[in-house]
Amino acid sequence: MQERAEVTRRAVLATAAVLFEQHGYVGTSISDVARTSGYTSGAIYFHFGSKEGLARGVLEAHFAEWPRYVERWESLDAPVLDRLVGLSLAVAREFRDNVIVRAGNRLWSERRTIPVSLPRPFVGWIDAAARMLTCAEEVGELAPGTDVERTARVLVSCFFGTHTVSDALNDRRNIEEAVSDLWMLLLPGLQAAPVDPAKCLDGAGRLLAESRGRPAPSVK
Repeated sequence: MQERAEVTRRAVLATAAVLFEQHGYVGTSISDVARTSGYTSGAIYFHFGSKEGLARGVLEAHFAEWPRYVERWESLDAPVLDRLVGLSLAVAREFRDNVIVRAGNRLWSERRTIPVSLPRPFVGWIDAAARMLTCAEEVGELAPGTDVERTARVLVSCFFGTHTVSDALNDRRNIEEAVSDLWMLLLPGLQAAPVDPAKCLDGAGRLLAESRGRPAPSVK
């Protein structure tokens, strides 16, 4: 019984994510989710309580995507900056391809229309970036005198700003190229011994390809 309830909950959540991503919070109703998912409105209310609860469920699923990504990239045996860049590219792909992530992003942008307490964004990313930068500092990869906390905030701000522009211009179709361009500008200021930033991007690309089981494209 519990397993069946979880299957129902996940199916409803997946359908709601598609509709929220396409139509936004205001443009999506419980009736829409019921009609599209094939479950009754009663079943949706049972699992989520309200449309606000359903939106919160999608946002919580969005935020739940990230700890496993961060843990994996922090634990890889590779240069720290390669791992940081690789993590950013992996996350960029999720924002482009994962409907739960895309829906969560849209719901957060519409948060003032959702009358419920929502998870706080960005803080976890800033903490993760600061941890990886600290590790880079400890192994001698980071430029001497770098303010780790400030740099982490700037990196996260630049990363999500790049997402916003890519989303507005072409629905994130070029997001990997845009994030790579960002790192081409930032890496020379971060590296203890500046080298061609394309080498770091190539290293990150190889790590990303290994995680997906396909050859890495070379960064030109």
